[in-house]
Amino acid sequence: MTQHEQNSISASDLPERGQPLAGGTFVTRYWLNGAERALILLPDELSGPWGEYDQDVADAKSYSDGAANTRAMAEAGSDLATRVLELDAHIPSHLEGALLMSAKADDLVTLREDRWHWLSTQYSANHAYTLAFGDGWLSLSGKVYVRLVRPVRSLPIQ
Repeated sequence: MTQHEQNSISASDLPERGQPLAGGTFVTRYWLNGAERALILLPDELSGPWGEYDQDVADAKSYSDGAANTRAMAEAGSDLATRVLELDAHIPSHLEGALLMSAKADDLVTLREDRWHWLSTQYSANHAYTLAFGDGWLSLSGKVYVRLVRPVRSLPIQ
């Protein structure tokens, strides 16, 4: 697994939203599990199925913690999640996807608009959430379908 050298960032060292940070683009500050974090959109684009049909990944149901969801997906055998983790990144959660959509609407990031993107939040044993960045539609898709992923990083703010 490739390890990104930056593990946290000082609040005083944060760039303006939309500027480079930790190998990607700084999207926004947000709170996760009681800690303030910096969300970073990576330039990579991957595609593949979310996972297996009729496989409940019990630890991939967080609406906010994409990193935990992505680890659970990889442990359950998701090739897509494993490839994202190798980038020292994760698949955005439901919340992180909404934050990306907000940054796109503010013209801070560019996101592909012609395809659906996976979110790491599982809906059921057969479906996971997807987001269309063209119009902001949130939907469900069968986990076996091939969709895009734009990996993100989340750094603790000190």
